[in-house]
Amino acid sequence: MENKLANPAPLGLMGFGMTTVLLNIHNAGFFPIGSMILAMGIFYGGIAQIIAGILEFKKGNTFGLTAFCSYGLFWLTLVALIVMPNMPNLGVIAPATEFVGWYLFMWGLFTFCMWFGTWGKNRALQFVFLSLTILFWLLAIRDWTGSELIGKIAGYEGIICGLSAIYLAIAEVLHESHGRFILPICEVKK
Repeated sequence: MENKLANPAPLGLMGFGMTTVLLNIHNAGFFPIGSMILAMGIFYGGIAQIIAGILEFKKGNTFGLTAFCSYGLFWLTLVALIVMPNMPNLGVIAPATEFVGWYLFMWGLFTFCMWFGTWGKNRALQFVFLSLTILFWLLAIRDWTGSELIGKIAGYEGIICGLSAIYLAIAEVLHESHGRFILPICEVKK
């Protein structure tokens, strides 16, 4: 009897996608950052993606392990960057905005490198990683320049990026549920 493991990618993609959409609705200027975004960052964007990454390890998927665990930890560090300076007993100061730009740039560089790992995989996944690279670098430019316009553009671009991850997650769940692709993800011919 075959021991078939469930696909953990939709969990990780949903955690990433939904949290990214909510944060970027904020970045686009629609509402201030608050406990909802921070809670999503800790639990769904953070912990759920780490769980998905660990499950990808069990399946022998190095790419999935690296991506989901890394982005889960990104969300946890982002929440810590926002929350820790507001905890006076810790004595932690907030980083300069320009330095946060370098944090975002490095995440963009990591994502760009991971994008090469999507070559040979479906086009939907390639789009998620390419649009995330652009998002990180737009946010870095926003922090380096202080440009509200670039921040708003990044917000709209981030909404598209997050929605693309949600789309891919749902496409994978429906594919497994129905045994065929209901939502196309443009498989790459090998």
